[in-house]
Order: sequence, then structure tokens, then C-alpha cells
Amino acid sequence: MAAVDSFQLLYREIARSCNCYVETLALVGACYTASRAVIFMRDCCSLIRLHFIPRLVYRRDLRQRYGEWAVICGASGAIAKAYAAELARHGVCVILISSDVNNVADTVRSITDTYGVETILIEADFCQGPSACKALKDAMLVGATLVTRLVLPTMVERGKGAVVNISNGRCFRPAIGRVALSASTAFLNNFSRALHYEYGHRGIFVQSLLPFRVASQAPEDYATAGWFVPSPQVYASHALSTLGISHRTTGYWPHTIQFRLVQCLPEWVWMLGTRVLTRAT
Repeated sequence: MAAVDSFQLLYREIARSCNCYVETLALVGACYTASRAVIFMRDCCSLIRLHFIPRLVYRRDLRQRYGEWAVICGASGAIAKAYAAELARHGVCVILISSDVNNVADTVRSITDTYGVETILIEADFCQGPSACKALKDAMLVGATLVTRLVLPTMVERGKGAVVNISNGRCFRPAIGRVALSASTAFLNNFSRALHYEYGHRGIFVQSLLPFRVASQAPEDYATAGWFVPSPQVYASHALSTLGISHRTTGYWPHTIQFRLVQCLPEWVWMLGTRVLTRAT
């Protein structure tokens, strides 16, 4: 009986001495939970403000805000073609630059016939270095406002314009088997951010788009387009609605969810996943 009394007494003493620590841990846990809840609510509000409100409320005049012309580099890509068509739908004339003009010729005809805007196609291979720029300089109009550094001085002089660089949602993580691609997309993202800080105060809006997978124009891939893998046209429509609102975004709200989930993964888990996918392919 004495042993039982002694145990109860010991338990009461231990509980009394640990009570302050328990209260401290409970307070820390409550603060952490509250902070995560605030971050979650902030992300939800940001998601709504960036991806939903502009598409439901705003109807912006891109020609008046950024200029009458847009320059699309790498125009043979599926996203670039869709982005050019979306700009044309808003009445913006486009200059398409590609090393493979045959691949873009149908897009040029489609944009001209559908939206009635002026469209210029230029063949240029940037692998040739400075010599590729001559054709661009000869074809550039005074109102060209987007993308290339060739028209950046004009944008500065006019005090308005936009530069949109398409990187990749995985640019902040290394990729096994795609070292050059991983490094180049990271460079493009950081280049855009630096350009924003350098020219943002001069009225030039610089945006870095970080999409995840987008379906290509190939019939076998286009058929798999869905919620998380949108068609180029759907992605371009969503991405263009974020222009002027966010300097760094995926451009498409399901991709933003993917981006946040990937950010939460430890790097070793990410690398393990890339190794498995690399072996599978």
C-alpha cells in the first residue's frame, strides 16, 4: 500500500513539474498551427485573386496598356502558338520568330484569317549568334513591345511594355537526365526576375511563366488533355489573364496547386522520384 501511495505521490510531483513544459509546447503547437492556417488562407486568396478574378471581372485593353505589337520568340512551340493566337484575339498584332517557318506558316494564316490582325513571320536561328538579329532589326516596327531585348530600348522610351518568358514549373529543382534543360529554365526564371527589378520602375512589366505539363498539338497527346494537363489554347488563355498581375506564376491554377505541392517535397524525395521516372522511360 505504501508503494502505491509513493507512486501516486511521485506521479503528482512529476506532473506538477512538467505542467509548465506541456503548456509551453501546447502554445508553440497552437502558434505553428495558426501560422500554417494563415499561410494556407493567404495562398487561397492569392489563387483566387490571380487566376479567377481577372477572368471573371477584368476586361483589359492590352493594346493600350502594352502596345500594338507582340514579338513571339520560339514560335514553333505549342504554347507559343497558342499564346500568339490569344494575343491576336485581344487585337494585338504579332511577329512570330522561328527557325522552322514551315512549322509556323499554318499558325500565321490561321491568326490572320480568324482575328484579322497583322502577322509577320521571321525565320531566325539564334544558334547563329549576332548574325540572326539582322532580319529582326529590319522587320521590327516602332510599336513592338514584347519579349526580345531588341525592342527593350523602345519600351523604355515609351514607358510601357511587357516581357513574358516561359520557363518551367520544375526550374527550382534539379532534374536527373535533363541537366541542361533544368539549368536553362532556372536561368530563364532568374533572368526574368532580375529584369523585372531592373526595368519594372520604367513601366515595363516582366513576367516569368512556370507551367507544368501542357498537351502538345500532336493528336495522340492532345487527346490526353485534361484538368492538370491543359491544351495549349486553354493554358494560353489562363496565362494571358495573369499578365500585369503577377511577375512570377504558373499561369494556370491547377499548375499552381502542383507547384505548391512540389515545393513541400524534400529534395531527396524529389530526386528519388526523378530517378524512378528516368528509369521507367
